[in-house]
Amino acid sequence: MSLILDEAAIAAAISRLADQIFEASAGEVIDLVGIRSRGDEVAERVAVFLREKGAEVRLGVLDISLYRDDYEHLVENPKLQSSEIDFPIDGSRVILVDDVIFTGRTIRSALDALFDYGRPASVDLAVLIDRGHRELPVQPSYVGQSLSTERHDHVIVRLKSTDGEDSVTLTQK
Repeated sequence: MSLILDEAAIAAAISRLADQIFEASAGEVIDLVGIRSRGDEVAERVAVFLREKGAEVRLGVLDISLYRDDYEHLVENPKLQSSEIDFPIDGSRVILVDDVIFTGRTIRSALDALFDYGRPASVDLAVLIDRGHRELPVQPSYVGQSLSTERHDHVIVRLKSTDGEDSVTLTQK
């Protein structure tokens, strides 16, 4: 297992995400929806940077547990948590936020879950880590860090609020 990003590098990647989103927002309200779990923490951190720049940010959290298509591959049953989106989705420009994008299946599930809340004008994707190897035609608009990985490698993101530390490690298979 090798350390790819430490605490400082994660902070820099989150700052890059916030800068990209801020530049693209053109002064509009920014609606961030973090995907549980860890995407919500990335979204919270991005929101802090955006608010420091003077942006108006609405923050929501989306639980996609019931929308997953990989139950048979999971080691344990997913833990159901609540979604918390307390602003209107209809007509909104939503930015989904996740920690890692790999195959694109999590994002497909998140889109299904999000559209149960309404019909946004558009949906963009922001990810802390893009590790490639898509199975679905899903590309992030905003990327904190791109990693070159092999398909069977494991990228493990640990974040302070969820895991007690900030790190991104790669385990090669």
